[in-house]
Amino acid sequence: MLQLFGGLVLLIAGAQLLVRCAEHIASKLKVRPLLVGLTVVAMGSSAPQMTVSLQAALNDTADIAVGSVIGSNIFNILVTLGLSALIIPLRVSRQLVRLDIPLMILASIMVFALALNHQLDRLDGALLLVGLLVYLFLLLHQSRHSGHHHPGRDTPYASWLRTLTQMGCALLLLGFAGHLLLGAAVEVASELGLSERIIGLTIIAVSTSLPELATSLIAAFRGQREIAVGNVIGSNVFNLLGVLGLTALLAPAPLSVSPNALAFDLPVMLGVAALCLPVFYSGYRVTRAEGLLFLGLYLAYGLHVVSFTTGMPLAGKLEHLMLFYILPALLLFLLFSTLRAWRRQH
Repeated sequence: MLQLFGGLVLLIAGAQLLVRCAEHIASKLKVRPLLVGLTVVAMGSSAPQMTVSLQAALNDTADIAVGSVIGSNIFNILVTLGLSALIIPLRVSRQLVRLDIPLMILASIMVFALALNHQLDRLDGALLLVGLLVYLFLLLHQSRHSGHHHPGRDTPYASWLRTLTQMGCALLLLGFAGHLLLGAAVEVASELGLSERIIGLTIIAVSTSLPELATSLIAAFRGQREIAVGNVIGSNVFNLLGVLGLTALLAPAPLSVSPNALAFDLPVMLGVAALCLPVFYSGYRVTRAEGLLFLGLYLAYGLHVVSFTTGMPLAGKLEHLMLFYILPALLLFLLFSTLRAWRRQH
């Protein structure tokens, strides 16, 4: 437990230092808030996920590498956005609805399709990284034509050097923290008899998502609602295309994807990503009621994971209920809300 706690503390400290440095650089470059959230803040807060997934792949624990990304993406939307919306209703820009949310859904579909053969090899990793480059190009193109920029100020060379040095220290902290956290997670898994998939979906996923959670909550408290939302969406895209892509490319062997992940976890991740589109489109905001809905869905998902892990008969029934009744009914309701919102806007 001491190793797990120490790794978590270093993970959060390193991520927060990296995010602060990244925000400082972005302000010097006069980047708009949404772009900061989607890129600099998102990638900075996702750095722990990259560290842990790479460590897991190099240590031949592929289920942790893949499971932590899936669990982190589910946690980011349902818990991070849910709690942030409870603090203050989140404003959603039209760019997110028109570009970033569809690309996040497309990235989820891409990972699902590549994993259908139960593995992600180096070619799959290269394809995901190409997808990330395309996404970054589209963001850059969008920012150049948006016409919105933050006022920046010229800074001396010493300031840049200090910021880059701090970023280097943050990356070292994250690397060491990832090593500690991965070792502690595998030890806990073996002691409790849990599978690597479950550990990746729960302990690792939640731990590596805490920087995103902290960043979005702080942004919500400060009224920076675009950063709060953009951080989550950008982190999820980066997790799928960047983290899984680089991990699959550098792993000594193809990343195995368990049958349970294909049958349940990946469809849930895809469904949660698709859920964002109608919620965000209806009014271009996330209300407190929708935040509670997100948290309730994560509670149901967590209950399934716990029941499945403990071998409770409830697991199969709950999985069937969620996949074939709750999620379809929810999607139909949101589709109706979306059509009603479209009629109001037109």
